[in-house]
Amino acid sequence: MNDSAAWQAILDDWSLPVPLTTVLAFFALLYATGWVRIRRTRPRQFPAWRLVSFELGLLVFWGAVASPMDGLSDALLSAHMVEHLLIMSVVPPLVLLGAPIVPLLRGLPPWFTRVVLGPLLRRPWLRGFAQFLTAPLPAWLLMNITFLAWHAPAAYDFALESEFWHGVEHLCFFSTSLLFWGCLLRPWPASKQRLGWMVLPFLIGSDLVNTIVSASLAFCGRPVYQYYVNNPNPFGVSLLDDQVLGASIMWVCGSLIFLGPAMILTVRLLEGKKERIA
Repeated sequence: MNDSAAWQAILDDWSLPVPLTTVLAFFALLYATGWVRIRRTRPRQFPAWRLVSFELGLLVFWGAVASPMDGLSDALLSAHMVEHLLIMSVVPPLVLLGAPIVPLLRGLPPWFTRVVLGPLLRRPWLRGFAQFLTAPLPAWLLMNITFLAWHAPAAYDFALESEFWHGVEHLCFFSTSLLFWGCLLRPWPASKQRLGWMVLPFLIGSDLVNTIVSASLAFCGRPVYQYYVNNPNPFGVSLLDDQVLGASIMWVCGSLIFLGPAMILTVRLLEGKKERIA
């Protein structure tokens, strides 16, 4: 099958996932409504770029898991790794830069917030559990254990064989990454406590986990995931070449995403230390 026919086959198999698209459209509208409302009293805190960032994050998420790219990720491991990279390392920061908590709450009907959410959010056990999950160490562990678990061959193949569990996999990636990046970015109304040097081990540790998985795929010398062996891609790309390409994308891009902020933070901390000494 030539490339044009392969692309056409993917497009023919694709259909708009109405439930997911509806949910994402709902949150896009909810945030936009809340952003308009809160901007009346906090215009400097909620400039237009926050709205653009949040909505772009949802659009990238839709493109990764609901567009024909999702079908391409079923055919090519390299495309699947790009999909995972977007879900875990691009979408969460974009969403969080929109400082979404208050705009989403403000977008809801006041009666719903007062009658349903208010009593629920005031429960001590729920607040304590949320504080535990959003602490740096639990969030780091959840994200990286989830990443390792779903990239184990048995779990990876299982997810690709089931549309439902593939969706669960994506939800696990997104939710745990949202917790991790939330600890680092701390969007308002979270307190802007200075984590300082404490952040570096979490960023470097995440890069180490990503490197271990990427290197194992790149250098093992055989196809790791049986799904691609049983379902050869229609593009005629070698299984091993596709696996090495996917591992390289995950390795290089993942390292940039984790080590880039680590280097910037290191420079800022050193500059601050020099200023205090001077």
